[in-house]
Amino acid sequence: MSFDRLIARIAQLQNPTVAGLDPKLDFIPESVKEEAFSRFGPTLEGAAEALYLFNVGLIDALWDIVPAVKPQCAYYEMYGWPGVRALERTIAYAKSKGMFVITDGKRNDIGSTMEAYAAAHLGTVEAAGRTFTPFGADALTVNGYLGSDGVRPLLDICAKEDKGIFVLVKTSNPSSGELQDKMLGDKTVYETMGDFCEAWGESLPGTYGYSGVGAVVGATYPAQLAELREKLPHTFFLVPGYGAQGGGAADVAGAFDKKGLGAIINSSRGIMCAYKKAGAPEDYAAAARAEAIRMRDEIVGYIGKIVL
Repeated sequence: MSFDRLIARIAQLQNPTVAGLDPKLDFIPESVKEEAFSRFGPTLEGAAEALYLFNVGLIDALWDIVPAVKPQCAYYEMYGWPGVRALERTIAYAKSKGMFVITDGKRNDIGSTMEAYAAAHLGTVEAAGRTFTPFGADALTVNGYLGSDGVRPLLDICAKEDKGIFVLVKTSNPSSGELQDKMLGDKTVYETMGDFCEAWGESLPGTYGYSGVGAVVGATYPAQLAELREKLPHTFFLVPGYGAQGGGAADVAGAFDKKGLGAIINSSRGIMCAYKKAGAPEDYAAAARAEAIRMRDEIVGYIGKIVL
């Protein structure tokens, strides 16, 4: 099962974190942009090349200490088809370095449309009598608020292709409670969605006790994070909100079980833009590595040694 591979890599590296690759041109050092635009001119192709070169530098600096990366689709789609191509190249490069890739697309639809999203991001497609892998990520974030019709098509792909999904449950943004904290009978909306994750995951059991259906639960709500860890024993958490959004190691500690498993903590700007706090722009990769190590050590300092 896909998350077994992720969990094994987390334990091997003793690092339950994921680096978010959410690049904007404003984040990218001038030297990298100059190299890209010198090749392709002042075009979307040049912008996309800058994204890719920046990502390669980050991946080269992180692959041996950070188990996973999480590219957010929007930051690539904003540069049109060249940006989408940069996303595909980034996924391929990260996987070539042994990293687990979570595509943050928050896809949400039903029936054949969701099957198409699943095939694109996690599966394969047929064309001209041949089989192709469009993106090839290991996991995809999805919005489950259309109900089971929007999730079941993904489960088939996950079983067939050894992939996983993370369903939005309790998100890190300030207004999440406007809907997710509402009561449905004696449970909140987010509790109800968490229960769905447990049920959907029964068809994708894993070696280490966690299914192939994970949940997105924000670091900015530590009480709910700890509550959901207790109530969802088979659901692996993707935890955004660490760092730039205000969450710290103490806030995310409740996401983990007694073995130090059960969650992976995301930092995007904190790692990508670490050079803006310490170091010269040309040293962005080294600064990212230093921040990733600091983040790892801080979190492991709270949860202890990670054991399978």
